[in-house]
Amino acid sequence: MTSKKQTNGKPGGSVDAFTDAAECLKSLAHPVRLRIVQLLLHGRYTVGELAEDCQIPDNVASEHLRLLQRCGFLTSEREGRRVFYQVAEPHLSQLMACIESRFLLGSQ
Repeated sequence: MTSKKQTNGKPGGSVDAFTDAAECLKSLAHPVRLRIVQLLLHGRYTVGELAEDCQIPDNVASEHLRLLQRCGFLTSEREGRRVFYQVAEPHLSQLMACIESRFLLGSQ
């Protein structure tokens, strides 16, 4: 499916075409997951490092990471006994920039 404009001036697509997008955006719509994405846009982190920053238990951080991986936002890489997470979806940086400029920079 392309994103070309239709002849009547409306963009192509339909409500049904946005189903996957809505599901993935729902998975981002949590303060802990937004913070995890923000951190991972700046480097690789382990579950423990992310959990410590977010002040949550490791098992809770793991569940958040699983949800983000399920949408294809993150990948993981094992190095010895440690597993590092990193961003797999390059468009997340633009989305996070929008969120930060609206909700972080505007509130300072």
